[in-house]
Formats: sequence, C-alpha cells, structure tokens
Amino acid sequence: MLDIKTIKQDPEKFKEAMKKRNKDVNVDEIISLDDKRRTLLFETEKCKAEQNTVSKKIPVLKKEGQDTTAIFAEMKELSDKIKENDAAIKILDEQIKKFLLSVPNIPLDIVPYGKDSDDNLELRKFGTPPQFDFSPLPHWDIGKLLNILDPERAAKVTGSRFHFYKGAGARLERAVINFFLDTHTKNGYTEIFPPFMVNRKSMTGTGQLPKFEEDAFKLYNPENNPENDYFLIPTAEVPVTNLHADEIFSESELPKKYCAYSACFRSEAGSAGRDQRGLIRQHQFNKVELVKFTTPEQGLEELEKLTNDAERFLQLLSLLERFVRRCTGDLGFSSAETYDIEVWMPSYNRYVEISSCSCFTDFQARRANIKFKRDAKDKARYVYTLNGSGVAVGRTVAAILENYQNKDGSVTIPEVLRSAMGTDKIEK
Repeated sequence: MLDIKTIKQDPEKFKEAMKKRNKDVNVDEIISLDDKRRTLLFETEKCKAEQNTVSKKIPVLKKEGQDTTAIFAEMKELSDKIKENDAAIKILDEQIKKFLLSVPNIPLDIVPYGKDSDDNLELRKFGTPPQFDFSPLPHWDIGKLLNILDPERAAKVTGSRFHFYKGAGARLERAVINFFLDTHTKNGYTEIFPPFMVNRKSMTGTGQLPKFEEDAFKLYNPENNPENDYFLIPTAEVPVTNLHADEIFSESELPKKYCAYSACFRSEAGSAGRDQRGLIRQHQFNKVELVKFTTPEQGLEELEKLTNDAERFLQLLSLLERFVRRCTGDLGFSSAETYDIEVWMPSYNRYVEISSCSCFTDFQARRANIKFKRDAKDKARYVYTLNGSGVAVGRTVAAILENYQNKDGSVTIPEVLRSAMGTDKIEK
C-alpha cells in the first residue's frame, strides 16, 4: 500500500507511474477525498477544543447561580457536530483505504517501460539449447511413457490441472524440494514450514486481496464468520511475510532471510487455454520460496543476492536459463522491481518463467504493519520486503524431463540429484 502523502507530494509523478503500469487511476479523486478528511479533522478538533473550553465554564457559572441553559444548548450543538464529523471521517477513511488497497506499487526508475511481457528486458543467458538427434518429447508424454505422471487419474479424483506423481516421478519431485531447501539453509536462510491456509488479513497484507480474490481458493465459510475467512495459499510468500505482521525488528536483525517449502493453490482465473497440459500451469503445485526483510538501504542489494541464490540452482542443474528484468506493464501488483529467471523448454521451443524475484519496497510492510528501529530511541519505520521463487518445483521437474531426455526414452538425472534419487536414470 502506498502512503497518501507520497501521492499528494507529487501527483503528476504518480499519474505518470500509473500510466507506465497501464493503470487508469483517478488521482484527483483520492486527493479530493483526503483534503475533505483533513478539513473535517481540523473542524472536529476545533469543536472539541471549544467543547472543552465551554465545559470548564459550566461549574463556574453554576457556582455563580447563572442560567446555563444556553451553554448546554451550545454543548449539544457541538456534540452533534462532532458526531456528524466523526461519522463522515469514518466513511472517508474507508473510501481512502479502499482506494489505496486497489493501487499498485510505483515502479523503480530502473524498471524499463513496456506494455507486457514482450517488452521485458533480457539481461543475460546461460548455456545453449540442447541439440537432439531424435524428436524430443514434451514432459507430459515423457511422464506417461515412464509411468511417473498421471494427470488422467488426477482429473478423475479432483479435476483438470492436477497431477499424480508416481514412483520415480514422486521421488524426483521430493529430491528437488530437498535439494533447494538444503542449499538455501546452508546459505543462511532459516527454513520455515508454514500453514497452507491463511486468513483474509494475511492475504491483504501481501497484496493478493482485495484485487485478486478471483484467483484465490477460498474455503467454505457457511456462517460467514470473518474469523473463519480462510484461503489456501497461492505462495508461501503470504504466510512467511505475515509471520512478522504487526512487529518491529531491531536494525541488527536485518536482513532477515527465510526459505519455505509449500504446496501452492491458484485458480488460474483468466488463463483458459494456456498451458493446459503438463506441469507448467497447475491449480496445485510445489514451490520453495525465499523471503527477506531488509532496511530500505539494503533492499536492492539484497534483491540481487536473492536472485543469484535462485539462479544458482539452474546452473547447478545445468539447465539453460535466461535472465530478464520485467517492464512496467508486466510487474506484479505489489512489486517495484522484478527479475524473472526463465528456463529453456524444448517442447515450447522457448523460455518459460521458473522464478520471479521482487523488491516490494515498503508496499507490503505498510499493509502488514512490519517495521524496524535503528536504535531504542528511533522512530519505527517500515521495512522493505523481498521475495522470490527458489524455485518452482514442478516447472523444474518438467525442465529436467525435457532437457535430460534420451533417445531410448529414459531421462538422465542431473548429477546433483543422483544421491537423493539413488540412480542416474529414470527408465521404462
């Protein structure tokens, strides 16, 4: 969430930032609402001050035997005015909050202008596409031939865009998860195993709500009790970031680094027809997430480190990757800057995003009320939050199956996973 002061300080700059994000935001309306609120607050404070002054006169006048009828009438008029203003201020507060919760973060100056993902800026590539002396298969066909992926039975049990992993497929998924977690914890991240359900406040804290409620899986709440308004998590970013909601760090604790495995649940609303087959776009998928809390001064440097930590896995797995900076039109709602790491998928004959690493500045911290102090006497100020996929597990498995497939139908296991797999190949 943005600070209303930031918007009012330079409205034209804010308007330009929203245009770059292809967002139509009525800036004049929010400024007008805030001005009305401030005027009412000033009037109310004047009324309260006058009310206090008048109330002090009453005992004196009574003691002198004077008629206080007119003063009591004045007091009632002031009281009614205060109540009327307080009610109006409450309505304005809700309108302003609703507006601010719907407005995306301001892109950093370094973010290139663009309309969509086609305008993302390629920064570097690692490796060259594999050359096969046979016609390579997509990972869903490989999974079927090796009897390690079973979307058909998953569709029977649950529905489309779900998978059963079987045998070596299940073992490969687990090996990738453990490899990611073990490497991150050795690199200074504290491992978290979070709840897979969160409440509305937590979803709002990281920016999923209210804007993206249609993309979330909401749990049945028959009594409509706000206390039981739960959602399945779309990413571990939500519970791990909200781990420190309404808390204040000391500066010496920052940066705080967490890694977390979780299943993730997304309705994929609006993605009909995209990546219907295979593991790329599922309603349920596994991911290892990285989350950092930093001071504003540390934010961008720690984003580079976080991104390097995610990128390193693809190099250890010897998977071809592309590294891009997202343009303004492709930034996530809460993000001020995002790097995408993409992996080469032979079946698509293109790169597919496997990790997004973002700096949210203080956008999420304002929503979730996460602060820090430089010392005991310092005023509490908002932290910067960062997160990134470290990395998406299903997409990693898909990339391994496609890039390591052999002419005889087998799949070679990347060297760093062979110990966990107990073999160097998955065969028929």
